Amino acid sequence: MQQKKSRGSLFVVSAPSGAGKTTLCRRLVSSQPGLAFSVSYTTRQPRKGEVRDVDYTFVGREDFLSMAGRGEFIEWAEVHGALYGTSGKRLEALMEAGNDVILDIDTQGAMQIKERYEGGTYVFILPPSFEVLKKRLEERMTDAKEEIEKRLRRAVSEIRSYQRYDYVIINDVLENALRELEAIILSRRVRAQMINPLWLEEGFFKQEEQ
Repeated sequence: MQQKKSRGSLFVVSAPSGAGKTTLCRRLVSSQPGLAFSVSYTTRQPRKGEVRDVDYTFVGREDFLSMAGRGEFIEWAEVHGALYGTSGKRLEALMEAGNDVILDIDTQGAMQIKERYEGGTYVFILPPSFEVLKKRLEERMTDAKEEIEKRLRRAVSEIRSYQRYDYVIINDVLENALRELEAIILSRRVRAQMINPLWLEEGFFKQEEQ
């Protein structure tokens, strides 16, 4: 009998564009056994180096809206002119298999999930300053100047929602932020409610009856 409950936990990570949440999530998934990344659907075009069904599942706008109409997304939103959504079926399959699942999604999507799912852990990633955020977006060299300005305006709005999250990590030094995110995952795994009560009953409490 398993010591821990078999169903995995949900971790939702949000941040303004350029704060480094995707890098943190990817690094953590690669180093933490039993932690899976739920790949989102999007209508935006792949960036250089992105792989379908690894970074995102890229679909056309019409197909995306059809999926949304069928209720296939547990959350979806339009961000910077593109649609993004989380497949409920994909998420449930990962968690039912015993994986802890990390979602890298925007604040709109995170709050939608918070209304529907109980027990999730919500983490907000902040850059050390607005100036650093701007510099990171410029150095990515993936967006035009107008797009960067739009992302920066949206960032201010997103940051206002930080109090709706359970944890806030300031991503100044990547390795430090990674350790803090890892600590949140590990602390969740050892909470009392994660222990399988049947395992305790069989392994310990029944000894009193003998």
